[in-house]
Amino acid sequence: MDPRINGFDYRRVTVADGVTLNVAVGGSGPAVVLLHGFPQTHLMWRHVAADLAADHTVICPDLRGYGDSDKPVDLDGTGYAKRTMAADIVALARALGHERFALAGHDRGALVAFRAGLDHPAAISRLALLDVVPTLDMWDVLHGTSAAVAFHLYLMAQPPGLPEELIGGSADAFFGHFLDVWTRDPEALPADVRAAYLRASRNAVTSIVADYRASAGIDVAHDSADRAAGNQLRMPVTVLQQDWGAALGYDAAGVWRAWAPDLEHRTVTSGHFMAEEAPAEVVRTLRALLDR
Repeated sequence: MDPRINGFDYRRVTVADGVTLNVAVGGSGPAVVLLHGFPQTHLMWRHVAADLAADHTVICPDLRGYGDSDKPVDLDGTGYAKRTMAADIVALARALGHERFALAGHDRGALVAFRAGLDHPAAISRLALLDVVPTLDMWDVLHGTSAAVAFHLYLMAQPPGLPEELIGGSADAFFGHFLDVWTRDPEALPADVRAAYLRASRNAVTSIVADYRASAGIDVAHDSADRAAGNQLRMPVTVLQQDWGAALGYDAAGVWRAWAPDLEHRTVTSGHFMAEEAPAEVVRTLRALLDR
């Protein structure tokens, strides 16, 4: 059996027609929902969630298409739009009795959280976004040889068929590559956790690719429409990320401030998997946001 978050209850919650999410729930008090990134599952929050559960109800789902959640076939290109995935999370919180909640996301989960903040501002009280660039801006800041760091974005943006075949043929090598090169502290990903991430990703190649493909299509359209309409995140927002501005040559805080007027932007020295490499720092950041 894969590792679990100690002290948390596990259940399955239906969030849309034919879509049920695997979710770990612990603690009591105001609700905080934590969304994982790639190539991971809800387990990435195990340290942070245990701390926050001392005085919050902490909800850690596997996103649709990931982990032990359902992986519906994307029939029309909308199945893994961040708008669809964000609606899942609002429905999940509501099913658990929370009409309003704080939301934190890492990587792909941060893109879902970003869309939830734009689409469901009445439901999201606070928003934390870890180590991501908004989809629309992401494509703008990638250029020249520095874009090689994001080769997977371009691979999974291709039409259905080739990406799934290539990745599925060497799934552990593909997903393991990111677990290896994106961390600065390999001990932060113990063998059993790493094996759980590889198993989950190996069994979700098609849906993971669909999630990424949406970010080269429908997600861009949704972000572009919001930008044109002047829509912004209305709640307090904290962004915690590696120094991508310096690495890719853009004003990272400025990019985020255009979307989030009430912004705190900070950089970290840990690797991408900061909730596992530097959980105490992530907890401090989230608690400071919750107190804003």
